[in-house]
Amino acid sequence: MTTKDLVIPEQLLVRPIGIIRTGMRVKFASPHQPKNAETERNVIQLNANEGFELAVRDLASFDRIWIVWWFNRNKTWRPLVLPPRGAATRRGVFSTRSPHRPNPLGITSVPLISIEGLHIIVGNTDLLDGTPILDIKPYISTVDSFPESSLGWLSSVEEALKEPPQFTVLYSELAQEQFQWLLSEWSIDFSPRVHEILERDPSVHRTRRIRRYSDSLLQLGCGAWKVLFSTDGPFVTIQELLCGYPDRLLFAGENETIPDQAAQVAFRAKWSVA
Repeated sequence: MTTKDLVIPEQLLVRPIGIIRTGMRVKFASPHQPKNAETERNVIQLNANEGFELAVRDLASFDRIWIVWWFNRNKTWRPLVLPPRGAATRRGVFSTRSPHRPNPLGITSVPLISIEGLHIIVGNTDLLDGTPILDIKPYISTVDSFPESSLGWLSSVEEALKEPPQFTVLYSELAQEQFQWLLSEWSIDFSPRVHEILERDPSVHRTRRIRRYSDSLLQLGCGAWKVLFSTDGPFVTIQELLCGYPDRLLFAGENETIPDQAAQVAFRAKWSVA
């Protein structure tokens, strides 16, 4: 067969088989890879009336499964991308797991906890709430695991992560008060993720959502929130929190697409920050 014999369709039709429900509504909350040391319970909700009750037969005997899914929040792609980890170097998109792909497909291996009808209960994942699921396959350790394989450019990243963090994260009195208020009043706590990012590298970086805010402050975008911080040698001090959405959206009425909207409105009223 020659290449002339191959018929490559201009497009393919793909239909989701369901969605996943997780506690992560914004990209900032999603880890770069699932954290298997922690315990989560997430639910894949399969579509009804499509025969999926039979499709999951025998799946429960596996410890892990592969989820094939769609980066539904990405509308464009880039041949070169800036990974959030490692040096600020652009890489070919096919050498990364960036969501900015020609076809925004993702794959994730997750622990399989149980199957309850059309609900598949899984463990730790990196998928946002409502992500369309395209397929499910069993994880087969004898053919899916190659622990001795080269990690390519990620080798240096993984080695660096084994070293202690280079920065110490501190909090101003205002930042402490704001974080505590969000936790006690709204059960919102994204400080561990903030700490994880800043203790490794607080420098300006587009993919890590860090930009210059003023001459003395930098800003870390945290989905529904913004963190302003300063640096002094090995010390990073979180100075204060800001709302991630402008007043014209926060006060325009209830909008389910705005994460933590009620908390942001209350935050604005309490601290009156711009």
